[in-house]
Amino acid sequence: MIKSWFSSLQVAAVYVGTVVGAGFATGREIVEFFTKYGIYGLAGILVVGLLFIFIGTKMLILSKRINATSYQELMIFLFGKKFGGFINGFMLVILLGLTSIMLSGAGAIFNEQLGLSVRIGVIITILLTICVMFFGVRGLYGVNLIVVPMLILFSVMLAIQSFSIEPFLTSFDGTSSSSINWILAAFSYAAFNLTMASAVLAPLANEINDEKVLKRGGIIGGIFLTLILICSHIALSTLPNLLQYDIPMAEVMKTALYSFHFIYIAVIYGEVFTSVIGNLFGLEKQILSYIKVPRMVIICAILCVAAFISKIGYSSLISSLYPIFGYLCLVMLVLLIVKKLPKI
Repeated sequence: MIKSWFSSLQVAAVYVGTVVGAGFATGREIVEFFTKYGIYGLAGILVVGLLFIFIGTKMLILSKRINATSYQELMIFLFGKKFGGFINGFMLVILLGLTSIMLSGAGAIFNEQLGLSVRIGVIITILLTICVMFFGVRGLYGVNLIVVPMLILFSVMLAIQSFSIEPFLTSFDGTSSSSINWILAAFSYAAFNLTMASAVLAPLANEINDEKVLKRGGIIGGIFLTLILICSHIALSTLPNLLQYDIPMAEVMKTALYSFHFIYIAVIYGEVFTSVIGNLFGLEKQILSYIKVPRMVIICAILCVAAFISKIGYSSLISSLYPIFGYLCLVMLVLLIVKKLPKI
């Protein structure tokens, strides 16, 4: 029983660690999709939380029942063989764009929080990534068992420390909040993150023998993600001039709990780094199915292209690419909702 619950917590940690990338951990993604809508953003988070809990869990169980060894099989089941190839190509483009965002996020952390050049941050991240990919990444998911609890702890501490009902309610005017935008933002955010998580969660589910472990893991992971989102939203709502920061959560930490500032920076960077590795593995496996060249050549080529795209700038990439990706992934979210689970 204890082993079963521990396995569920491992699944939950991987789920949270997969969804929590550069934009989520830094707070920039939360600002774009929720906090800029003020109190309506909280309603959006509750919608996303329900989708993370129920649809994320359904995706895990579905992947298990169809014996998906990668996200390609899941996409073919959802979209059919006719569109499967197109969707897999689309996923490749998204993963490349996401890897670029993660590299740009790493550079932004070094620049805004440590006073170093963005390029230095990107280069250090690329070198560390190549080292990890060269020597293997066995046990990398174990990092999430350390980073994810720390992220949850800091999010709760920040929310408690910085919470103030007045700025929470008045930090943004409601001109755009009363429109349908916050609802679209919530569904596009959930769609994008669940689609991206499929690259890791589909093969993970296939390795777990017990569906109860997957179900518990999906529910626990969804609840933790909702908790982090709510706490981060509350903390971010108290930060003046919120939209001017690339790493707004670090600014909140600097103001509210300065003694933990650099520890939190390390946690953020850890989430960004593990996201780069995860995305890179998804890209590498897909490209290897098309062309047969040494894997390290593919990895270096991907990182060079991603580094070039990352020059656009972290905030620009987040605000322009994420919404586009989110809307395109809405179709997958709808299919996950309406498709019935195959019988055991």
